[in-house]
Amino acid sequence: MKIILKQDVPGLGYKDEIHTVKDGYGRNYLLPQRFAVLATDKAVKALNEELKQRAHKIAKIKADAEEAAKAYEGITLQIEARVSDGQAIYGSVGPAQIVAALAEKGIELDPKKVLTKGVKVLGQHTALIQLHREVSVEVPFEVGPDKSSRQAIEEAAAQRKADRAKEAVKVEATDAETAETAEAPAEEVAATEAPAQEETAEAPAAE
Repeated sequence: MKIILKQDVPGLGYKDEIHTVKDGYGRNYLLPQRFAVLATDKAVKALNEELKQRAHKIAKIKADAEEAAKAYEGITLQIEARVSDGQAIYGSVGPAQIVAALAEKGIELDPKKVLTKGVKVLGQHTALIQLHREVSVEVPFEVGPDKSSRQAIEEAAAQRKADRAKEAVKVEATDAETAETAEAPAEEVAATEAPAQEETAEAPAAE
């Protein structure tokens, strides 16, 4: 018996394939369970026509995806994220942010087609977009701090600069004080030795 499978059957074949099976297997199992239909001339002709239309539809879908891929040529996305002073992103940048950035450039996209996992660091990255099972594009994007984060980072940097300046002044003052302390004993010794020499010189005259 020749049958056309209407769905995948483990150990036998896949949907729309034509197979020859034992009459008992076909009549007692495949046909009653609607896993298959008889491969009559009419059924085979209808199947071929359906496969032809399906192939044309599949080819058109792929062609549309290839055409859509052209819109991504030369595109680079700039995405802002809230970050800490250490430049670690709060949360992550994922499909939602990438889709939003594409929308700003006039490209509408289903977030499910963005295969890139969440990005948690600033810098250059690449998003993989699957437009069709055989058509995909890579879109570079850069993640930078948003306005509030930039302000916070600049303020933190300014504070560190001010702290370093204060520390430098403190070190200079300490060095100057150390230098003065080192010079003082030499002057005192000179002042002490001078009178002693005068007393030595006057001693013989007294006798």
